[in-house]
Amino acid sequence: MKGLAASIVIGLADGLIHWQIFFVLCSAVGLKQAASNFAAFCITAAFSFYLNALYIFERETPMFLYLIFVVLMATVSFGVGLVGDVWRLSGLVTVASFSLLNVVSGYCAFRFVLFRGQWT
Repeated sequence: MKGLAASIVIGLADGLIHWQIFFVLCSAVGLKQAASNFAAFCITAAFSFYLNALYIFERETPMFLYLIFVVLMATVSFGVGLVGDVWRLSGLVTVASFSLLNVVSGYCAFRFVLFRGQWT
């Protein structure tokens, strides 16, 4: 499995894992949403990187740009969690909002930066 199909499957698995880790850290461990969202993102980013390296990345994939994207999204994950904490949002709203941002920005980064012109 390669290309867009692999990216969709990896993205779905990534989202499912992220939500599970987020809710375990918020509910069972008692961390704030910012820390829970950040930790969940870091864990799932490592998972996604491994699967992307196996199924999607090619030799010419600009890894530096991918790492910049991951650092930016880690910052966004903490920021969304912080907004959730400050505004006392439900954890569901926080993680759903970040997931939507993650999917849209991930698609754009892959489509227009990392693999421009390779997907139709």
